Amino acid sequence: MNWKKIAAVLAGNTVYALAVSLFILPGGLITGGTTGLALVANAKFGIPVALFIGIFNIVMFIAGAFVLGKAFALTTMISTFYFPFILGIFENLLGSTVITHDRMLATVFSGLLIGAGIGMVIRAGASTGGMDIPPLILNKKWNLSISLTLSLFDCLILLSQMIFSNLEQILYGILLVLLYTLVLDKVLMTGRNQMQVKIVSKKYDEISREIQKRMDRGTTLLASEGGYLRESSFAVLTVISGRQLSKLNELVLQMDPHAFMIINQVTEVRGRGFTLHKEYK
Repeated sequence: MNWKKIAAVLAGNTVYALAVSLFILPGGLITGGTTGLALVANAKFGIPVALFIGIFNIVMFIAGAFVLGKAFALTTMISTFYFPFILGIFENLLGSTVITHDRMLATVFSGLLIGAGIGMVIRAGASTGGMDIPPLILNKKWNLSISLTLSLFDCLILLSQMIFSNLEQILYGILLVLLYTLVLDKVLMTGRNQMQVKIVSKKYDEISREIQKRMDRGTTLLASEGGYLRESSFAVLTVISGRQLSKLNELVLQMDPHAFMIINQVTEVRGRGFTLHKEYK
């Protein structure tokens, strides 16, 4: 793991800890994951949230390293030890600071921050540790779905918090988990969405060359045959960013106003020009 990835993991855990200390604890919110378990331990036994998270993360880290191997341990070590550390610092610095007394506002902002924080860590190729580890172990041992078991654990953790919370808090907790899950998905997809365009035109060769020259994008010619006239030709396939779509549309229509274009959004593109450096010949 390089320094940029380490910085991203630290930043993601810092954002996550900030959400807990600024909104979840002062707002009396409940949530899933390790933080949810820590809230139960704090309510029942008075164990400080940061202390419980630290102990639990270490136990899960040891279990994960034993079952999942050294490679997993190296990518999870930073989150395991850094998150409870920075959370403890924030708790001491912020104390009883309350930014808002509106529980809905606290739920929204904590969901945004938690989703962004976890997303930063996962995009760096690491794990936030804690309750992320049991689903990974179950997946390796019995091939159980990671997303399904993670959702099940979150639901059980939310239900366990009914011992010290009312129905309204449970509803806010469900909303919080749903919100940070949506934000997490958005963060993971940010910068990866691309537009796949197929162009059917008699001027396929000129269009292909102009896309390469004026838009600096690669093209592929796909053999095609018209369904009505049965004429053999080629369709131009290219992948561009969303921002380039209007420019491509203008370029194609200038060359052939009757061109037929099929445009799809793809979630990720890998290979030369995207995840690999371009080579010019």
